[in-house]
Amino acid sequence: MSIKPELAHPNPEPARFRLASIVRILLLTAAAILFALHFLHLNADFPNHSPWSDWSKYTDEGWYGDAAIRHYLFGHWYFKGDFNPAVALPIWPAIELLAFRVTGVSPIAARALTLCVFALTLLTFYRLIQLYTRPHTHTSGPSLAAPIAMLLLCASPFFYVFERMAILEPLLIALTALALLTASHLHHVPRGSRNKDPGADDTEQVPQGFSLGSHRADDKTGFSRWGMLSSAAAKFLPTIALGLLLPAMVLTKTTAIFLIPAIAYLVWARAGYRLRPALKLSIIPAIMAITIWLAYFLLFVRPHYLEDYRYLFSANAYTGIELAPYATVILNTITDGAWMGHVLYPLFFIALALAIFWRPRLFSNPLFPALLLWAGGYFAFLAYHNNLQPRYYLVAAAPITVLVALAIESFRQATSRAARIASSTLAAIVVLAIAVPDTITQLDFVLHPDYTFLAAANAIKRIVLADPTHSHLILSISGSDLTLMTGLPSIDDDFGTLDLDKRVQQYRPGWYIAWNELDDDKMDALTPLYHVERVAAFPAMDDPDRNLLILYRLDPTLQTPELHTHKPHIPKPLVTKIGQQPSPEQLEH
Repeated sequence: MSIKPELAHPNPEPARFRLASIVRILLLTAAAILFALHFLHLNADFPNHSPWSDWSKYTDEGWYGDAAIRHYLFGHWYFKGDFNPAVALPIWPAIELLAFRVTGVSPIAARALTLCVFALTLLTFYRLIQLYTRPHTHTSGPSLAAPIAMLLLCASPFFYVFERMAILEPLLIALTALALLTASHLHHVPRGSRNKDPGADDTEQVPQGFSLGSHRADDKTGFSRWGMLSSAAAKFLPTIALGLLLPAMVLTKTTAIFLIPAIAYLVWARAGYRLRPALKLSIIPAIMAITIWLAYFLLFVRPHYLEDYRYLFSANAYTGIELAPYATVILNTITDGAWMGHVLYPLFFIALALAIFWRPRLFSNPLFPALLLWAGGYFAFLAYHNNLQPRYYLVAAAPITVLVALAIESFRQATSRAARIASSTLAAIVVLAIAVPDTITQLDFVLHPDYTFLAAANAIKRIVLADPTHSHLILSISGSDLTLMTGLPSIDDDFGTLDLDKRVQQYRPGWYIAWNELDDDKMDALTPLYHVERVAAFPAMDDPDRNLLILYRLDPTLQTPELHTHKPHIPKPLVTKIGQQPSPEQLEH
């Protein structure tokens, strides 16, 4: 009598799969709740007395959205002679302007838009991780890498504070993640066959022992995930998308150049780790990217705004790596990465060491080396620039968090029952060790918001609007942020293509707003035209160098007019010879 295979070999542990599914749901639910908390108190200060002292909280939200703010409020985005970073970095202000047309200008609108970008980042990472972590055995249950990554990203207080800011880094992360996902779907032309089904892939490009969503031999419609398109059109959609994403990354933040190697690696992996197929896959996106950037520069920037474009780079065109011994710079660059998380960051290096010496098969997952190149590329920029601001580490923190999640899931996989229990328990302890302290810190930020900067801005607005005798234009290093919060027009007192004295003479501001003191160089630029009168001061924020916002009224000085009098007539000198009498005309004088 024959026995049916399913009866002879029943699934020995169905409960384990149900448990893994429950854990998956719990992780995603916790991540969703923590993400929702990001939307509370969007008008609040950057959390005071936090571990991150970053001057972007005084300036960058206004600076890099200035073009959108000014266009919506005043009808024109460009203030000649002032700081106009949108000339070189137009993508974020263009997106902000679209949002402002619906919501109006406010910090809440700008920060909510950034959180929507963060949501896109989460969805993209989730899809990317799922694509590269489908289990190839039935011994360990469904993969938990993506849910773990979502929890760690949403629980992180580091992401909480910087992903709520309307700055450039969140959008750069989202675009880079999208570029990685797009590179993973590029159309592959199999070796030795030009007429093969475009949706099917050559199995030799898949690393041994590794299964990758659309790379599996039984997945004959990998590109169907891009929508209900014909196969002829669908195979070109990822190519076109990547050709658009690459210039968008660079026009969002020029440091995106350091992230291109990570994308190139996934293109190479998609081509089966062969050079010629990789070049074929990348040639069209590369040409598109270069053409778009050149068109933008040659048709828009060079004829009209070349001075502003050059100024942005001249203001940042220095390398701090030469200011200290190389070893010191590199050590500081690496140690300051602890801003990402005091548990997460050391675990990254531990996981990397274990992957090298214990689980080298992790490197057969194309996503793992690509994320390492992403993080390593940005660390290279940080060391070169040697301006170690916490916000810069956000771009590296995203791939590092995903790498830790991938490593945890890999080490959780085991064959024997005892090993599975031990590894799963250890993985749970590690996840909780990261997530619990992070969640406690984040909840403290959520439950104790401060509104000192907003209160100071509103008080300044009331004083300025109450005085009809002075222009409402304000001059301040934080002027763009104040415009975002109050709608008052502003120019920058530190950056601009014109020198400050000429900028002041051109725009004639009515008020000057300084942090803690009035610097001598600012006073030198103002005193020829104004008498500077201190009006009020407002405590704001927590930095010892910038915790008092001082409002000065600029009273025009009385210029003494030039007296245009007739030039007196001076007679010619009296000249006579010895014994000669002066003439009657000479005697008249």
